[in-house]
Parts: sequence; C-alpha cells; structure tokens
Amino acid sequence: MEGERILMLLLCNYYVTYRCNAFCEFCHFGVHENFSNTPYADLETFKDNIQQVSKLGVKFLDLTGGEPLLHKDIHLMVEYAKRFRIQTSITSNGLLYPKFAEKLAGNVDLLHFSLDSPDEEEHNKIRKVDCYNFVLKSIDIAKSLGEYPDILFTVTNETYKKLPRMHQLAKEKDLMLIVNPVFSYFGNPGLNEEAINFINEYCTGKMDIYLNQGFMKLRRDGGNNINDPKCKAVSRVIVISPYNEIILPCYHFENDKIKIDRPIKEIRNSQKILDFKKMEGRFEFCQGCTVNCYFEPSFFFPTNLYAISSLTSKFKYSYNKFVKQKLKKLRYSNGK
Repeated sequence: MEGERILMLLLCNYYVTYRCNAFCEFCHFGVHENFSNTPYADLETFKDNIQQVSKLGVKFLDLTGGEPLLHKDIHLMVEYAKRFRIQTSITSNGLLYPKFAEKLAGNVDLLHFSLDSPDEEEHNKIRKVDCYNFVLKSIDIAKSLGEYPDILFTVTNETYKKLPRMHQLAKEKDLMLIVNPVFSYFGNPGLNEEAINFINEYCTGKMDIYLNQGFMKLRRDGGNNINDPKCKAVSRVIVISPYNEIILPCYHFENDKIKIDRPIKEIRNSQKILDFKKMEGRFEFCQGCTVNCYFEPSFFFPTNLYAISSLTSKFKYSYNKFVKQKLKKLRYSNGK
C-alpha cells in the first residue's frame, strides 16, 4: 500500500501549445519555424483528459508551452481544472497577461512571470523581444486583482551574479523569487560549479526565495545516475501534447508517444507504460539528467536524500504561498 502511494500519479504537464512569442536563447521553443504549424490543444479534448487524470490521482496541473497564454481558451482551461480541485500553474513571459488577467484571476494557484535579469536590456536580449516592462506591468496588474504571482528567475552561468539584485526586485514587489537553475538539454549547458556554489550560498536562510536544495544536490552529484535512478517521470507525471498524445518517458527526452484514443486509465495500465515505468531514469539518455520539471514531482515524497534535502525549501514556499499570501488575499478581498 505504501509503495502504491509513493508511486501515485501526481502531476500533469499539459502542453497547450508549442508556439511562443519570444525567442529565448536557452529554450528550443524560441526557434519559431519549428513550431509555427503545430496545433493548439483542443478545449473539449482538454476537458475530457482533465476529468480522467483527476480520477487517476493528479493533484497538480501545469499548463505549459511554448507560451501558454497564446491559447485563446487558456482561461477556460484553468477554470475547468479548478472544478476538480487541481492546483493549477502557468508560467508566462508577461506579453499577453494584461489581456487575460481578469479572466484568469482566482483560477491560477501558481502564477509565475519569467524574468531573466534585473536589467531591462539584458532580459530583452535573452528573450530577443522587448518584454521586460510587460513583466513588471503584469505583476502590477496581477497584484491589483489580489493575485500574488512569483518571479521566476532562470539562472544561467552568465546571470547568476545578478541574483542579489533580482532578490531585491522581488522584495520591492513583495513577491516570492523562484530560482530556477537552467538545466542541460537540447544542447544547452547546465550550471558550472562556481554558479552552483554562489546560488546556494546566497539563497541559504532566505524565506522569500525558493530554491529546491534537492535539485542543487542532484547537480553537485552529477545528475541522475542510471544505475541508481531517482527520476519518476512516468510514475508520477503524465505529459500530454497539443496533438492529444502522451509523451514518453518525458517531453525533453521523447522516446515514444501514445495517442489518447481510449481511456487514459487503460493506457496507464498498458504494457508499454509498465515497460517505461521499469526504465524510468535508466535509459542511456537519462544519465546526468537534471531537468527540474520531472525531479520536482520525483522528490515529492521523502523517500531519498534528494527528496529530504528539498523539504525545507518546500516548507518555505508553502508557508509563503498558502499561509502568508492567502492572508494578504483575504485582507484584499475584505478591503474591496
């Protein structure tokens, strides 16, 4: 029984689109010509899938992309997911948030705005589009609606020394700063040792910064070890594409996919899924992996040293999001 609980399906990464309106140098979605003809997730299909995965244990839904706010029905998607008491998250570059802000208000539990540098010129250079001021504007709009978004700082070897200034900006906005260490994929380098040490030292003891220490320990140890894997990308995560396919074992290292043309429960019990579960974290391409998207749910239960290392970080974030900020939201609602 304990084993079943530990290996429960927990997170759905739902790619509502592969298209983007920025050209980030560390993200393959920035190569627009590769995704310009890809579809948007169908709303009715999305609803059916969410109803099914909620019965399979999914508690968290990340509506992702690409830029998720390019999907015209994104507000209807989060609204529908909330019917099933699923925690929703969206990460946006801010360009389209002003358009959707009022429609999204109250339905996105974890709203993240990406900011890659405290310097406008550097941020816009990384994104290859002028979106710095849109992020700040989006933050102000969100807060005016009683929302408390997070600032998501994807830290690279070129920007890690900007962390103190980014922290100061987040404090001025009275928001949590999420430090998201860039991971190695699609040819991108991961963080070097100097950057890892700097980030660790700066973030230690700061209640208003979220840095998953499990991630950092994993990086210091060289990433996933295929002989002693800690990844649960198939057991705890289901990845659904805009084509209505389940991607295996994960999006970043797609090896296979299954069309959702029958009940998802049936697919999850199929031999193919069982085979991928046995191989999760053990494929040759899994060696050295540090992709945050899958280790976050993999470390959800304290079953290894990496998961235990992440407990303090998660406690701090949960306290800020679900206690401190909820009280602020209540005061906002009562003051309206």
